[in-house]
This record gives sequence, C-alpha cells and structure tokens, in this order.
Amino acid sequence: MSHSRRNLRPMRDYLCDYERVVEVGIGRRTDLAAALAQQGIAVTATDVYDRDTPDGVRFVRDNVVDPDRSVYADADAIYARNLPPELHRPALAVARAVDADFLFTTLGGDQPAVPVERKTIREGTLYVARAIDDGYSSH
Repeated sequence: MSHSRRNLRPMRDYLCDYERVVEVGIGRRTDLAAALAQQGIAVTATDVYDRDTPDGVRFVRDNVVDPDRSVYADADAIYARNLPPELHRPALAVARAVDADFLFTTLGGDQPAVPVERKTIREGTLYVARAIDDGYSSH
C-alpha cells in the first residue's frame, strides 16, 4: 500500500494545483483519484466500462474517442495514467475543446503522440499539454 501511495505522489502533487480534474480511463486503479479528492479537488473519473469509485469521486461512463464534452466542460485539467498512444490525440482534443490542460503518463516505452512538455517524475515521465499552446504556463 505504501509503495502505491509513494508512486502516485509526484503526479498527485502536480495535479493538486488544479481545482477540478477529470481522469480518463480510471479502470480499477482509483488511488490517485481518491488522493486528489481527499485534498479537496473536484474529481470526475471516466471509463468505457462502469467502475466503482471512492467516496468523493464522481464517475461517468464515457469514451474519450467519442466524448460527451459536458463531462469535461468545467475541468481545469484532464489526466490519464498509462494512456495508450491511440488515445493521446482524442484526449488532447477534448482538453483543448474545454480549455483544460492535459497531463498523462504512458505505459512502458510508449512515446507521446502529441506535442508535450516533459516532466520527470519518480514513475518515469509526466507529459503535459497546456490548454493554450502558446507558452502559457500555470505551473
């Protein structure tokens, strides 16, 4: 348990700068969403399958490839863990449509399929695509 918490800390700490976030593809790994909700951040989690989420985390069944943009409309950031390359462009498109930053990690040696800023974290690399792609930086 402590190993899992330690591994999510860098991403959690980075996301704590946002007030409202949406996790794309939460799956069964709900620890980061739970930690963010415990910090007082409004968290919505999405997945293509129905998933149980911790207290304080709102769940909406949605597919980022064919999204219901209202799910993401109030988000300051959209994030994903271990996001496969085929979902990078659709997730970034949603983030840009709602003026939210997009942060994600990939699985293994997958490289980002979209322009990003790279942040080294304990787990590897956190990729960040800003809401406004002209040098804007909120962090």
